[in-house]
Amino acid sequence: MTAPTVEQLTTACEILASRDEILDRAYQSVGLPKWRATEATYRTLARIVVYQLISTKAADAIWQRIEARYAQMSAAAVLGDDQEALRACGLSRPKLSHLNSIATAVETGTLNLQNLIDAPIDDARQQLLAVKGIGPWSADTFLMNAVGHLDAFPAGDVGLIEAHKRLSGVEIRLTAKAFTQLAEDWRPYRAVAAHLLYDWYNSTRN
Repeated sequence: MTAPTVEQLTTACEILASRDEILDRAYQSVGLPKWRATEATYRTLARIVVYQLISTKAADAIWQRIEARYAQMSAAAVLGDDQEALRACGLSRPKLSHLNSIATAVETGTLNLQNLIDAPIDDARQQLLAVKGIGPWSADTFLMNAVGHLDAFPAGDVGLIEAHKRLSGVEIRLTAKAFTQLAEDWRPYRAVAAHLLYDWYNSTRN
C-alpha cells in the first residue's frame, strides 16, 4: 500500500490551489484529501474492472458475491473457479473474460504488479494497458490508488468531471477530452487534484 505523506500532500495541494481557483475552492472546503490507498494486487485490479461503467450499487452487489466465493481472492483462485458460477455473480461475459485475461497475465508473470511500484509512471501505465481487459481508466485508477503515483489521473471519470462542473458553477459538464486537457495544468499532481475533487464531491453528497 502506497500513499503520499502529509508533507507531500500539503505541498501538492498548495501548488494546485495557487494554480487553479476551482481546486482552491475544493482545498478550502475539505482540506487535505484522504488518499484512497489500496494494495497492488490482482484483487485490487479485479475490483476496479468490476466497478467500471456500472453503478456503484450494482457493482457493490456483484463484488460481494464474488468475494464470498474465496477465502482469499487471487489470480489463481479465479482461473481455477467454476466460470459459469462466477458469471452468475452478475458479471457480463466481457468482464469475466477480462478478469481471466488479467489473472493469466499475473500468474504467468507477464504483468508483475510489484514492479509497477518502482517503474516510471508512463512505463507502468504501458505495462498495464498491454493486458487485455485493462483500459486507461482502470490503469490510471490502479496507479493512483494502489501504486500511489501522484500524477496518475483517470481522466474520463464522470465523478471527477461532475465535481469540477459543480465547483465551477456551470450547467454543462466538460467533455472527457476537454477535462483531460484542463488537467494538464495540474501536472505533476493530477492524482492529488483528483482526490481533492473526489472528497469535495463526496462531502456535498453526504
